[in-house]
Amino acid sequence: MKKLVIVGLGPGAFDLLSLKALHWLKNGAKIFLRTERHPLVSELRHQGIAFESFDFLYEEAGCFEEVYQRMADALLGEITSREKAEEEGKGEERRWPVVFAVPGHPLVAERTVQILLSRLKREEVEIVPGMSAVEAVCALLGVDPSAGLVIRDALALKEEDLDPRLPMLILQVYSQMTASEVKLTLMEKYPDDWEVDVVKAAGVPGEERRERVPLYELDRLPWIDHLTSVYVPAFSFLSSSPASRYPLDPLVEAMERLLAPDGCPWDREQTHESLRPYLIEEAYEVVEAIDEKDMDKLEEELGDLLLQVVFHAALARKNAYFDINDVILKVTQKMVHRHPHVFGEARLRSSQEVLASWERIKRREGEEKKKRRFYMEGIPRSLPALLRAAKVQAKASRLGFDWPDVEGAWEKIGEEMEELRQARLQGDGKAIAEEIGDLLFAVVNVARFLKVDAEAALTGTVDKFVERFRYMEKKGAEAGKDLGDMSLEEMDMLWDEAKNFERRDCSE
Repeated sequence: MKKLVIVGLGPGAFDLLSLKALHWLKNGAKIFLRTERHPLVSELRHQGIAFESFDFLYEEAGCFEEVYQRMADALLGEITSREKAEEEGKGEERRWPVVFAVPGHPLVAERTVQILLSRLKREEVEIVPGMSAVEAVCALLGVDPSAGLVIRDALALKEEDLDPRLPMLILQVYSQMTASEVKLTLMEKYPDDWEVDVVKAAGVPGEERRERVPLYELDRLPWIDHLTSVYVPAFSFLSSSPASRYPLDPLVEAMERLLAPDGCPWDREQTHESLRPYLIEEAYEVVEAIDEKDMDKLEEELGDLLLQVVFHAALARKNAYFDINDVILKVTQKMVHRHPHVFGEARLRSSQEVLASWERIKRREGEEKKKRRFYMEGIPRSLPALLRAAKVQAKASRLGFDWPDVEGAWEKIGEEMEELRQARLQGDGKAIAEEIGDLLFAVVNVARFLKVDAEAALTGTVDKFVERFRYMEKKGAEAGKDLGDMSLEEMDMLWDEAKNFERRDCSE
């Protein structure tokens, strides 16, 4: 007999629960649910299935990893106590198995399951599969996962996990705050207005919801919850490209290591200007290898020239201008755009026609650049105001229009606060609104210098306020009082209690 059976509950519809899963839910010695926040739970109660849940850990723990570790510890503790009772010949005839039920499939984005499998012998555990959110979302969107779908966990999403050439499904987008973090990570590789599909409760009849939004609006949807996933289509012209067999990652990582604080002193002193002669020298050495028809030498010199490209991109990344991915993306876009006879519908019959087409396209590109009246064009006006402010400031900084350091930006906040105070004293509503805008813009500037994303920071503060207010409502209800009937002093006391509750959680 297995000591632990891990059951997949599926996406939420009772008719999608496997018979084997239902058997163990009815016949396990003790049933634990990772969470009761699952559409199937009401039906389990209707079936007379008794269980305990770990929802309380989400309130007590300081982070998700702590939640998962404590769940695993609790389940392993339950198994140990039953083993001890068995050795001592005590009680319960039906001692095994302990059943742990999770949403979806046990092996899809379930960190606790991975911890358990690493700490138990494989023969002690049985996995009962369930339909995951992956199948449910793919069915709703009409997506074939065998075409190269990349699956990621929103709670562990990193920039290096992103490959825009392949479609991606991001699971466990628990909240608007999580959606905000996902959005900011995706914006490192995708255009701000790239459209994504946000899906809620896939596979749950009557509750499914789907909305397509531009990436910058991802965290604005108020209905995002624990049943939400995000589908990111492949980035158009890159989508047909096979995964690279020759990634630049090792070279880029080696260069970043050299530029790290404990890296190479010489490399860390270099600038675009100081590297200029080396770039020219390496280019001439490539030409020399070509003239000599020496393929071994050409191989080596091309590598040296590539190193110069990576070096310049690493310096630009260090100063938040662009990185090697931007370089590759831009030149790829240019090559695709200038070869409509290969990537589009145009038909050209000779190299002369190709050259003529190339020149026409280059002229149009030049004319388009001339049509751009303003340097700031290209930053969408529809972006969230804080995000747009940060992008505008960063772009102005590239031309040298910026404070030399954070101190100037800091002093600007004080200056704008004084101007706001004067506008308020004068009672000028229009001036007050303008000065509040100036003050917010100055705060974003300071955030930029301190390398803090103002949009994400404000989202976190709003979420914190909502959670504290929720705590106040809960405590008020426990005391039999509605917040609307309380005095300001009573509400202030509950507010301070909510803050202390947060601090206690963080210190534990």
